[in-house]
Amino acid sequence: MNPLSNSEDVERKILLILRILKESPDPMGARLIARRMQDFGVLLSERAVRYHLKLMDERGLTRLVGRRDGRLITEMGIDETADARVRDKIGLAISRIESLAYRTTFNPQTMNGVLPVNVSFFPRSQFDTALAAMAPAFRRGLAVSDLVAVADEGQRLGEVRVPPDRIGFATVCSIVVNGVLLKSGIPMDSKFGGILQVKNGQAMRFVELIYYSGSSLDPSEVFILGRMTSVKRVIETGEGKILANFREIPALSRGLAEDILLKLKRAGIRGDLSLGEMSEPVGQTPVDVNKVGIILVGGLNPVACAHEDGLMTENRAMSTVLNFNDLQNFWHLMDQRNIKYDG
Repeated sequence: MNPLSNSEDVERKILLILRILKESPDPMGARLIARRMQDFGVLLSERAVRYHLKLMDERGLTRLVGRRDGRLITEMGIDETADARVRDKIGLAISRIESLAYRTTFNPQTMNGVLPVNVSFFPRSQFDTALAAMAPAFRRGLAVSDLVAVADEGQRLGEVRVPPDRIGFATVCSIVVNGVLLKSGIPMDSKFGGILQVKNGQAMRFVELIYYSGSSLDPSEVFILGRMTSVKRVIETGEGKILANFREIPALSRGLAEDILLKLKRAGIRGDLSLGEMSEPVGQTPVDVNKVGIILVGGLNPVACAHEDGLMTENRAMSTVLNFNDLQNFWHLMDQRNIKYDG
C-alpha cells in the first residue's frame, strides 16, 4: 500500500470524526461515533475508531472525558476542521443530502417516522417578530411544510443544541422528498440549489445556482446571507426571487413519483413546485436523457423572509432529523404565542 495514500485516508477519517464531535454538544464514545460515520458511508469498527481517537488525543484535537471513552473536541480540533484541505470539504453538501435522505423514515400514509429539517436560530428578543415576518411565506405556500419545531436555549432540535440567548426554529427540509422517494425505490440526483425567478406567481427560471457536488455549504445559507432573495416581493406582487432546488429522477419512475408527491401533499408536505416530462427542460434548466426534472421549494424561504426584514438569523440548513410527531403546525404556534396575522 502506498504510505502517502494510507496517510491521507487516516486524515480523512480523523477529519470526519472531528466534524461529528463538533456537531455534538455532549461527549461521544467510539461506538456512537462509528454509527454516525456509517451515515457518511464510512465503515469503521469501534476498535478502529478508538485507535484514531487515541491519535487525536495525542495531537490535542480531542480530550477524554470521564472513565469511559467519551471524547470532546478541543479548540485545536475546531481549528483543524476550519483549516481542512479544500478537497476534503468538496462534496460535503451532497454527502449531507445523501445521509439525511438515507436517515429519513417518514411514511406519508402512516404519518410517522423521522424527516430532515433545517435549524435556524433567532435572538430571543426578536423571535415573535420573526414569526410574524415569516407568516406570509407560510401562508403563500413558500415553505416545504407548515410543520415546525421550536426549542429554547440549551434544548435540542435533533442533534443540534440551541446556543445561549437564542431560540431554535426547525423547518422541514426539501430532502424529505429525496428520502421518501428513496424508500420507494426511486433514486434522486440532487443537482443544485438556486435562486428561482418568479413572474406572475409562476416559476420561470433559475438565475443563480450552486452545485451541491462542488460546495461545502448549503446554497440556501449562502443566498440568505448574501441578501439575494426577494421572497416578500413575490408574496406581495407575484414577482421576485425565492430559494429552490433542482433534482432529477429516472423517467420510468415519473408515475410512481407523482403518486408519492400527492401523498406527501396530503400529509402536509408540498415539496415540489414543478415536475417535468422526460428529457424536457424544467425552469429553463436542461435535463439529462431519460430523466425527469423536479424543482423543489426551499425550506428556508420563511427564514429568508425574516432576514429580508432585517432580523438576525443563523442557519444550519439540512442539519438533522426530527420525529414527525415532534413537529407542530406553524399557525398553532402563532396562536400559542398570541401573535396576530391578518394576511
